[in-house]
Amino acid sequence: MSTDPYTILGVSKTASQDEIRKAYRRLAKKYHPDLNPGNKEAEDKFKAISVANELLSDPEKKARFDRGEIDIHGQEQGFPGGGAGYRHYADGNQGFRYSQAGGTHGSQFSEEDLQDILNQFGGGFGGYKFSRGSTGSQKGQNRRYHLKIGFLDAVNGTISRITLPEGGTLDVKIPAGIEDGKTLRLRGKGEPGSQNGLAGDALITIQVTPHAYFKRDGQDIRMTWPVDLKTAVLGGKLSVPTPTGEVALNVPAHSDSGTVLRLRGRGIPARKNHEAGNLYVTLQIKLGKVDPVLEEFLRKSSDQSN
Repeated sequence: MSTDPYTILGVSKTASQDEIRKAYRRLAKKYHPDLNPGNKEAEDKFKAISVANELLSDPEKKARFDRGEIDIHGQEQGFPGGGAGYRHYADGNQGFRYSQAGGTHGSQFSEEDLQDILNQFGGGFGGYKFSRGSTGSQKGQNRRYHLKIGFLDAVNGTISRITLPEGGTLDVKIPAGIEDGKTLRLRGKGEPGSQNGLAGDALITIQVTPHAYFKRDGQDIRMTWPVDLKTAVLGGKLSVPTPTGEVALNVPAHSDSGTVLRLRGRGIPARKNHEAGNLYVTLQIKLGKVDPVLEEFLRKSSDQSN
């Protein structure tokens, strides 16, 4: 197996710390021993990428390696390297750690990252828990909550408070434009960890209640709104509600029921990878109080046509 840490992680010598960390995360998800039980090849590869990451994630060690002062194991060139290995340990739960040059070390790939990987396989992959060092620390369990919010709060964003089982409260920042069924993660707000382990996360599933007349359509909002006959026939201004307050809508002359008018940018606010949506107003003619003059005119027109 290669002794070049850049080759092992599949990154260039000019890779940033973020690129190195992402490369390590990707390979760890593939070769972590807890996810490949009994696979000696995966075990060896994970040892190698752990050692490579331990070196390259430390800017000082990385610079010394690039100058040829130390080898991949951090040993001075010309001295025998200690190598790296891994071992399982018994602390009530099996777990994984690796040791280098006789000592136990973590890496830039955090306990939280590895636990997230294991959580993808059922919250621990058959009982495995990642622990760092000899303390047997474990990350706390996640807590799940359901939070009901109004349609306008989902569109505009808000801060909502939930009550915890033990009686405490937790303020949740709702981002503008959140969709029904989305889950927010509040790191460290779940069950406390054991033996100085990280706390779990709070996973909050959002339920958006329907609105009386607004309806979401992707980034757009649609609504049906009444217009009086005079405005529909002659055209004019019509006051309509939007998620951020009332605005004046220009109604063209001779607008019939079913006519759809657009208010640009009055839908769901802009967010990452999404432009602001529009508000589409479907007109519905509502007579209201009929003018006697109009009524007499229509009656005479009807008599003449007959």
